Amino acid sequence: MNKPPGCGLRVLIADDHTLVRESIISVLEAAGVCEVVGQASNGLDAIALAEQLQPAVAVIDISMPHLGGLEVVRRLRTQCPDTRVLVLTMHDDQEYLLHAVRAGASGFLLKDSPAAEMVAAVRNVGEGRGHFSPQAARLLAEQLRQPDRTLDDPYGSLTPREREVFHLMVEGLSTKEIARRLGTSTKTAENHRARVLAKLGARNTADVIRYAARRGLMD
Repeated sequence: MNKPPGCGLRVLIADDHTLVRESIISVLEAAGVCEVVGQASNGLDAIALAEQLQPAVAVIDISMPHLGGLEVVRRLRTQCPDTRVLVLTMHDDQEYLLHAVRAGASGFLLKDSPAAEMVAAVRNVGEGRGHFSPQAARLLAEQLRQPDRTLDDPYGSLTPREREVFHLMVEGLSTKEIARRLGTSTKTAENHRARVLAKLGARNTADVIRYAARRGLMD
């Protein structure tokens, strides 16, 4: 029997909800469009697995623990340039879409999309085409008509390491716990934490959490 178009695409699924991951895997494997070679429940594991497995497509949830989806997309663009990214999100806000595309996403799909659209999205992205809903396509066209519009990076001037610390702070980890998670000394973690606070104009972790909520960076 002939394989369906796109069958054999190596895919990585990253979402912090086990049920969501398993549902996506079931949909894709039932359609015969791909081989799911790995799954991750947080941003850092998603990057590590992508580097190890080199999938053709990475389906990345925009809100994950340890490192947000936007930063994962940015890193994959440089660390795994042959992996194309499909962003999966609950948010249909224009800012999410534009930030995701600028970070390097090849597709943007809402979590409440029909199963058939998930299949089409993975196939299209894996075959080198973008995949955006009609609404997302309209927003992108609007951005092209307004090329002078600027979008602030939601992380401000935080470095990649500081972005990791930012998410660990949002999770409520103490400086010692952050140090253990990062494999650094407490002093180094303390320095990272201080720079995060200074760059965001925050006084404490509560301010960082409020900043994350306002910028859509909550896990």
